[in-house]
Amino acid sequence: MSGTPSVEYRIEDLAHRSGATVRTIRAYQDRGLLPRPARRGRSNVYGESHLARLRQIADLLDRGYTLASIRELLDAWDAGRGLGGVLGLVAEVHGPWTDEKADRVSRAELEAAFGGEPDEGAITEAVELGVLERVPGRDDEFLVRSPQELAVAAELYTAGVPLGAITGQLRELRGQVEHIASSFLEFTTRHVFARYLGHRPPTDAEAVEAASMVRRLRPLARQTVDAELARAMSLLATRHLRYHLGAESPPAVEGGRRRIALPGETVAAVESLVGPEHTAPFIAAAAERELRKRTLDVMVTKMSNPGIVDQNS
Repeated sequence: MSGTPSVEYRIEDLAHRSGATVRTIRAYQDRGLLPRPARRGRSNVYGESHLARLRQIADLLDRGYTLASIRELLDAWDAGRGLGGVLGLVAEVHGPWTDEKADRVSRAELEAAFGGEPDEGAITEAVELGVLERVPGRDDEFLVRSPQELAVAAELYTAGVPLGAITGQLRELRGQVEHIASSFLEFTTRHVFARYLGHRPPTDAEAVEAASMVRRLRPLARQTVDAELARAMSLLATRHLRYHLGAESPPAVEGGRRRIALPGETVAAVESLVGPEHTAPFIAAAAERELRKRTLDVMVTKMSNPGIVDQNS
């Protein structure tokens, strides 16, 4: 009984089956991401292994990996170290970090929830923030990744908060939460995952164990933030209520400090330069240095031009 003959593809057929272009397939070959085809007479032929490899590359690209890092993973697999555990770790990290299910909302439902009047500018801003995602081919329908977040925005609007203030608060909150997430990831990487990352990429067994650890630690960040937010709200809400009822002086700012919202890309750039644990001191030192420089510039200008009158005096 003869075995099932292996399937062979011309490069055009492989491109059609994989969704990649012929040019992309050849580029992957040149970069060592895809094995060279076999020769059949004067033609090159590809097999199921080439198709599987192209689908793996596409999946990793969709998850945000660069071609260089994909090359490392695939080289490790080809060397016999296994890729199953690594792909399992990738899938675990990229899996949902919430039990909330995405939903769809119509344009009419949005308008009803936010004043009853069309506001294309507000919709565009919500799309930019990722609160809404346009559904291809459906101008009257949107995907909502977090229905709870949209419901909160609708409640705030009903309570009298302008849409612009809501989106501004969301941008500020998002930057602060991303800082918390970054800090938690740095913390767990240093104290938990460093032992699994001794190889690059990790061995199959290390990746499987790391994926299991991700599943165990996944809920901890949210649980910790929930607990600390509840504690802070209980403390600060009471202080604010007593102040507005006239029972005590304005709430003091702890340590004489104030929270300042910075653009997310600015914080990320500083973190990449000095590390998350040194970000706040670095920004404070940079601001202090700039203030001193400007103060010195003003003093030098006044000493060089004694006739200048300070208009603020």
